[in-house]
Amino acid sequence: MLKLYVKSKMAIADLKKNIEGASLIEYSLLIGLITAAVIALILAVGTKVNGAWADLDSNWT
Repeated sequence: MLKLYVKSKMAIADLKKNIEGASLIEYSLLIGLITAAVIALILAVGTKVNGAWADLDSNWT
């Protein structure tokens, strides 16, 4: 009976470890996706901002 109890406790502990690992992978993927979106946004807006600065510079002088 004691062996069954120990095996069940070890199985529950292993299951908890797997859930934590899965959460870590999900959060890592989410951070990667957010980073890619921010980089794409910066690249898309960067050319417009650069053009606005160039117009401002040419009008300033």
